[in-house]
Amino acid sequence: MLSEIFRFKAPNFAKLRRYGFEKKGGEYVFRSPICEAQFLLTVRVREDGAVETELLDALTEEPYTLHLVEAATGEFVGRVRGEFESTLIKIAEACFEREVFQSAVTKELIARVREKYGDGPEYLWEKFPDNAIWRRKDNRKWYGAVLTVACGKLGLPGGGNVEILDVRADPAEIDLLVDGVRIFRGWHMNKRHWIALPLDGSIPLAELENFLEESWHIAGER
Repeated sequence: MLSEIFRFKAPNFAKLRRYGFEKKGGEYVFRSPICEAQFLLTVRVREDGAVETELLDALTEEPYTLHLVEAATGEFVGRVRGEFESTLIKIAEACFEREVFQSAVTKELIARVREKYGDGPEYLWEKFPDNAIWRRKDNRKWYGAVLTVACGKLGLPGGGNVEILDVRADPAEIDLLVDGVRIFRGWHMNKRHWIALPLDGSIPLAELENFLEESWHIAGER
């Protein structure tokens, strides 16, 4: 339940404090009675964004955990689970912000696109929440996409996933640009018009910005 509620979200610590969280050491702590004060819910948010909870029976001060057991049923446990989940959803909506991508390069690129073009990433696919696009304001054409793909799909060494930037490029130059090491043909895009660039630090940020700027111009010409 926790992983779903706080998936792709990062805490805004100023908002946590305004909500009522208290900073204690390396974490922010919030306590709230639920179920007519039969239970005391404690929510802890660490500085790395991890969220932990504890639910205590108000009378016995013993931990209550049935609400976390999927197989546990019944009217009472259902009510506890509902109020527990509702409280966490309110905290997530009030104090957390969407943060899908993990790469420092991706985060910095998103910030620079927002500053230069005034565009934030658009998340278009419910089934693929870790993919996003940028599009021009005038003609609504895409000029960039940030996608999360398996390293093996691009032929990159190692396992796991990598975040990539898809941008438009001059078709006459794509064969010269693509080297299968730093620059690849567009992923899930027309490979005659798009290239893919790993956002793993192998390409300097300034170079990524140049590719993105050219893509922005190309999208405006068509």
